[in-house]
Amino acid sequence: MSEKKPFFHFLSDISKIHHRAAFTDVAKHTNPKQSQFLKLAQERYSCRAFKSTPITEEELASVLEAGRLAPTAKNQQPVHLWVIKSPEGLEKLKQITPYSYDAPIAILVGCKPEEAWVRKYDGKNGAEIDAAIVATHIMLEAAALNLGSVWVGSFDPAKLKELYPETAGWEPVAILPIGYPATGPGPNHGKRKDWWTIVSNL
Repeated sequence: MSEKKPFFHFLSDISKIHHRAAFTDVAKHTNPKQSQFLKLAQERYSCRAFKSTPITEEELASVLEAGRLAPTAKNQQPVHLWVIKSPEGLEKLKQITPYSYDAPIAILVGCKPEEAWVRKYDGKNGAEIDAAIVATHIMLEAAALNLGSVWVGSFDPAKLKELYPETAGWEPVAILPIGYPATGPGPNHGKRKDWWTIVSNL
């Protein structure tokens, strides 16, 4: 004889149905047409092991161009990119973060709050948001070129400014190790919340 579901399981099922029913285009949400971009976004993953093979100058130029073209608030572009690829520069990087993953290059993304758009209602500064958009464009273009990348936010900013004095006056936001991937996605890559848990109508 099959085991009965506890009552709270039924409540959970009803809640999910309610959330789904709140949309008139359920089919579109449950089975969206997969564009080239959606395929790229789905396949891109945080790469934590890289081959020693250097990326080409053309590939580097392409990921940097993706960052340059990224949208920023009021198009003020309060962002700067530093390419770390010399043996000396990469060795310094290991003193700043344990998460360089021996990538052949890394791109440091920085912002300058005093050059950014500021929301007049509450003084919210958009510099870090702009830098995050730029970094995301870089990672997606890297994926389009079959390169691996990972967003590294765990680093010592004071040590970074000490070892890379060229960054003076800029706020470091992210370090992006980039290269040819040596491994595939990790076990958490495919874990995503269901769309009805993150989307609401107003």
